[in-house]
Amino acid sequence: MASAAQTPVDTLEELLAARFSCRAFKPDPVPRATIERILAAAQKTASWCNSQPWRLEIASGDATKKFREVMYAAASSGKPNTGDFPFPREYRGVYLERRRESGFQLYNSLGIPRGDKAGYARQALENFNFFGAPHVAIVHTDEALGVYGAIDCGGYLMSFMLAAQALGVATIPQAALAFHSEVVRAHFGLGDDRRVVCGISFGYPDHAHKANSYRTTRAGLAETVTFADE
Repeated sequence: MASAAQTPVDTLEELLAARFSCRAFKPDPVPRATIERILAAAQKTASWCNSQPWRLEIASGDATKKFREVMYAAASSGKPNTGDFPFPREYRGVYLERRRESGFQLYNSLGIPRGDKAGYARQALENFNFFGAPHVAIVHTDEALGVYGAIDCGGYLMSFMLAAQALGVATIPQAALAFHSEVVRAHFGLGDDRRVVCGISFGYPDHAHKANSYRTTRAGLAETVTFADE
């Protein structure tokens, strides 16, 4: 519980520090009232011209199972990616270093030896099992809004994750679920004008699982900020 002297920024910093990408969930469902509270908080996210371009499809219960089966089948079959947004052309320099560090932290926690490509592939497929989460949301936007709609969805995503963290619900944002956007659109009956941004698997974390035993690092301000005072 927050102390009387705790300020709003203290609370925000605590939530940011505690949030992590959960890769192992308990099967227990999150009550609908809790999910709706997360959604109500996230809806306050700022957006370009107040367009609020995010739309969500949220699967729970049997719907999660059905969607999991569809997505896992598409991913494991070698079906070509049909993402609506291009994957980064290249990770280089410090971005490549950070990506590798994050990956090796995960593989090390699970005992997957460095260079074990088959092990990497098996773990990658866990994205399409939603890491055992009882709920998964698909975030999509209007095609006409282009990158601005996607950026606004990114802001919404952060609000969703922080609200969830505040209520004891773990999350993982998943670009992998957008790799098969045609499959997602067909499954949820979305129109051709909808662009799939990402997925969010969420539920209660399994803290005993090795995949949740590490935390990624963050760059210092000197690496990411330039101040101009004159």
